[in-house]
Amino acid sequence: MDAEEIKKEAKEALYWKSINDKIVQCTLCPNFCVLKPDEYGKCKARQNINGKLYTLVYAKPCSIALDPIEKKPLYHFLPGNEALSIATAGCNLHCKHCQNWEISQAFVWQVPFEKVSPESIVEHAKQAGVKIISYTYTEPTIFYEYMLDIAKIAKKEKIKNVMVTNAYINPEPLKELLKYMDAANIDLKSMKPEFYEQICDARLQPILEAIKIMHKKIWIEITNLIIPTLNDSDEDINSIIQFVKSLNKDVPLHFTAFWPAYKLEHLPPTEESTLLKAREKAIEQGLRYVYAGNIHNIETNTTYCWKCGKPVIRRIGFMVIENALKKGKCSYCNATIAGVWD
Repeated sequence: MDAEEIKKEAKEALYWKSINDKIVQCTLCPNFCVLKPDEYGKCKARQNINGKLYTLVYAKPCSIALDPIEKKPLYHFLPGNEALSIATAGCNLHCKHCQNWEISQAFVWQVPFEKVSPESIVEHAKQAGVKIISYTYTEPTIFYEYMLDIAKIAKKEKIKNVMVTNAYINPEPLKELLKYMDAANIDLKSMKPEFYEQICDARLQPILEAIKIMHKKIWIEITNLIIPTLNDSDEDINSIIQFVKSLNKDVPLHFTAFWPAYKLEHLPPTEESTLLKAREKAIEQGLRYVYAGNIHNIETNTTYCWKCGKPVIRRIGFMVIENALKKGKCSYCNATIAGVWD
């Protein structure tokens, strides 16, 4: 399908307002795009069509796959389960290090996609025997209407909904979505506003506000991708740790390794020692569940009991090889381990 054919199938978007002379403003995310007729939002997923805002990606996923929930990563949410994972083209950020830039920085007609209704997504999950649907790979905010409709149906079928998100979404649509969400992994890239401005074409403050809202409503885990020379200083690491600690010491924090990609191919990959040092700092400063990912290290992917120190969930890569939890408690000392376990 080309752009004109996609346009004919577009669905009117939620969260926008009319300005004047058929000019509209999208109010879904903090970009607040103001669009003249036929113009597209920064996300490439929304268009002003004759004075109304439409989503171009509704029911047009470019990726549908079964993933371990640990891949999101969500380590304290139904471990060992698979999630039906979906995405559409587009993103409201333009991160220079994006691993999925071929789909996140594309219009829907520029990548292969299928036409799949919300009902069909949920039916697919049921047939696959999975308990979770994950909205991921690009940024689920930009396929908000599709995600919301799927999540509503899934909730009725007792299927959990999780999202992997940059948290660049305004409070009103976020609060509506959270009525149907169960968990989120949030990619918190830096605590420096200039990092978001220069590397992601975004603003930090709305993201911090969204994280606080999510933390009050659903289970969250936070990921920080450590990029050499850009956000790997002691100050950078400590500021991330202190923000997570300000939420709750039980919020899991995942430090992950950067691999050269997209517009940052000239930078080196993250040294394992950098991740190990960051993890050690976080534990020393009182966080109970800290992980280091994108490296082959069983210890840094193991969940330890905060009280007795024994390993309660051991993982190799994204695979759980041992689970010593009993109804969310450590089987050695009976301490409660924070998370969603059933």
